[in-house]
Amino acid sequence: MSTGKGIKRTKNNPVFYAELKKGHEIFLTDSSWQKVKQSAKEKAISASEYIEQLIRKHFDGN
Repeated sequence: MSTGKGIKRTKNNPVFYAELKKGHEIFLTDSSWQKVKQSAKEKAISASEYIEQLIRKHFDGN
């Protein structure tokens, strides 16, 4: 996925947000996970980034 900002990705250097992402575990039903993956694919982003954007939009209104 391209950053779209002309910024080269480097380890331990956030690109999209002011903080680094960390691994977390969530539990979803198979049908919900399929919806997440399909929606992310349609936007050409990862499932992780899709969930990040969904949560930020919900809580921050962005």
